[in-house]
Amino acid sequence: MLKLTARQEQILNLIKDAIENTGFPPTRAEIANELGFKSANAAEEHLQALARKGAIEIAAGTSRGIRLLGVHAEPAAPKVPAALMMSLPLIGRVAAGSPILAQENLETSYSVDPAMFAAKPDYLLKVRGESMRDAGIMDGDLLAVKKVDSAKNGQIVVARIGNDVTVKRYRKTGGTIELLPENPDFKVITVDPEADEFALEGLAVGLMRTWH
Repeated sequence: MLKLTARQEQILNLIKDAIENTGFPPTRAEIANELGFKSANAAEEHLQALARKGAIEIAAGTSRGIRLLGVHAEPAAPKVPAALMMSLPLIGRVAAGSPILAQENLETSYSVDPAMFAAKPDYLLKVRGESMRDAGIMDGDLLAVKKVDSAKNGQIVVARIGNDVTVKRYRKTGGTIELLPENPDFKVITVDPEADEFALEGLAVGLMRTWH
């Protein structure tokens, strides 16, 4: 791989930190904001240079489609002894009105290494749709979820509104909760906790992709 400039090293470290802390790479806008660039285009130019030098791979069409390569990629994890693995239930399509972990919602279970996740998850949720595409969360992915009843602004959550369960980015302003998509084709969902039947079902702590 070609030698990186000081600025490129800085951006590469920013990408690593974001993946380590949140499980997802940063957007161009977040990189630009963090490093004081005037526009996301400046961040894009540095990312393209990193891609040409073999440090990252960029997936077209998504704002978080950045993957570390080569020596910068996560090292292959050693095989985890079976005794240290945890079993996580997989939630498929949630039956209307039923608790998310109700028996009728369980498709199967997966044996996973808990070290894969930012925090210990309680279940896996099969993602449906493309509303979180630009956060790198695709249709068919398995989202690792930790059960919580509160969240901070900017966190990705699993929320229930009435009989619908959705994955969105959480934002609360005053008494209003907004569930933000990461795809411009989808609208923000505004929730009035007093009028709407709303509950947080959990916090996203990692992602598993199933390849077909």
